[in-house]
Amino acid sequence: MYVQRERGCAEVQRPSINRQSHKLTWMKRTFLRTSLLTALLATIGCDRITKHWAAASLPTDVPRSLFHDLLRLQYAENRGAFLSFGANWPPIVQMLVFTLATGAMLAAFAMAARGFRNPIALTGALLLIAGGCSNLIDRIFHDGAVIDFLNVGLGPLRTGIFNVADVAIIVGALLMVVAGAPRRSTDRAS
Repeated sequence: MYVQRERGCAEVQRPSINRQSHKLTWMKRTFLRTSLLTALLATIGCDRITKHWAAASLPTDVPRSLFHDLLRLQYAENRGAFLSFGANWPPIVQMLVFTLATGAMLAAFAMAARGFRNPIALTGALLLIAGGCSNLIDRIFHDGAVIDFLNVGLGPLRTGIFNVADVAIIVGALLMVVAGAPRRSTDRAS
């Protein structure tokens, strides 16, 4: 863009760059990335520590009852998916579905989540990825099994046995539903 000067000479006017605004945006982005990475590692770490404790401390046959049987702790190895779905499949099918396909889906989901702008959806995606990664680590290092040890219920109404990673996956999925469909920054305005 050219600007006419008083003496008749034309001068190029450069758009003003607000360096402070640019620096602030960079700092926000860096803080967000650092926070997300910390939350991801903390979620995985919490799940890994609780599974290690469960494997070292809990019996497989008799559950420990806490809070008037509201919570039961019992070590279990799950070779299937949610509620042991697929636990009776042949080992090669389990490995293909629960290890390789899950790993590929987590990687694809992580790539897609990079474009999420809604903080609730982003947090949900992070929890889902962290829980999935921690269970995947179990499958890789425990011969295709995931360590479960939590059971919640009231009287005869009880959940299946699950772990901290499962809680992260469920909470993450619920947050993504609450946030609506994950929206990418390239969505067109209506």
